[in-house]
Amino acid sequence: MDKFKAMEAFVRVVDTGGFTRAAELMGAPKASISTLVQDLEAQLGVRLLNRTTRKVAVTADGAAYYERCIRLIDDMREADEAVSSRQGNPTGRLRVDVATSLGSLLMYAGLSDFMARYPQIKLELGCSDRPINLVSEAVDCVIRVGEANDPGVVARRVGSMRLLTCASVAYAQAHGLPQHPSELQQHRWVGYFSSQMSGQIYPVNFSRDGERIVLTPDCVLALNDSNVHEDALHAGLGIGCLPSYVMACSEKAKGLVEVLPDWVADPIPIHVMYPSNRHLSTRVQAFVDWVAELFEGFPALRRA
Repeated sequence: MDKFKAMEAFVRVVDTGGFTRAAELMGAPKASISTLVQDLEAQLGVRLLNRTTRKVAVTADGAAYYERCIRLIDDMREADEAVSSRQGNPTGRLRVDVATSLGSLLMYAGLSDFMARYPQIKLELGCSDRPINLVSEAVDCVIRVGEANDPGVVARRVGSMRLLTCASVAYAQAHGLPQHPSELQQHRWVGYFSSQMSGQIYPVNFSRDGERIVLTPDCVLALNDSNVHEDALHAGLGIGCLPSYVMACSEKAKGLVEVLPDWVADPIPIHVMYPSNRHLSTRVQAFVDWVAELFEGFPALRRA
């Protein structure tokens, strides 16, 4: 039995809550992962997991062993990465998840630079607007817009953005544009919702000369994907909000006009987040530093 492989399999099962997902992440058959854990239990002479048809739960002995396995696996990785870092070349797989619109920005704004700078990193870039469980989904880090309230993660603020209210030229010509935020209720509003807010529509805020207005206009259409939300505005389906970096960097934004340009929305922070209970690998450190450097070069993304 490969003891280290068995320990890694056990950790994956605990992190993901089951053998199926652990097998997917390790690229091995489910039966192989199950055998590794069973052999580990036999060698230790204790039961690490309680298995039922519905779920897998860690035992008290398993929980204690899990913590030691995590430290040992991190130490092994740190040893490997220490050698790599002395050569100046972080290596290995890096799993990152970013908000969808930010993923598009990274593609056009400089991801090729990161890949050229770190050719031995194998980047797996997931793009989604849904909440990510870093541990159970085995993601190394995420880039997210908004406040960081999860005590289980380390959050480094790398930038900020504002939402700009906008509409297509065609919509403006057909329906006119509001001159005050209160007039948005008389227009077709394309809203954005997220499962992080239990499906609630995101409110919008406007400030000018000491006056601040917060409202949630009635929606004719609500979407939970930032790229599709942008497409809906280009299609002339109504007025909505887009991130300032989209309006500044997207070629498609040329077909949109800003609504209520004299009113300013609150800045929203952008964070890179990674698990607090794991060793910060040289791969993650390289990516975080690169993102912070990239965002600092874009006025629409600089930290407020």
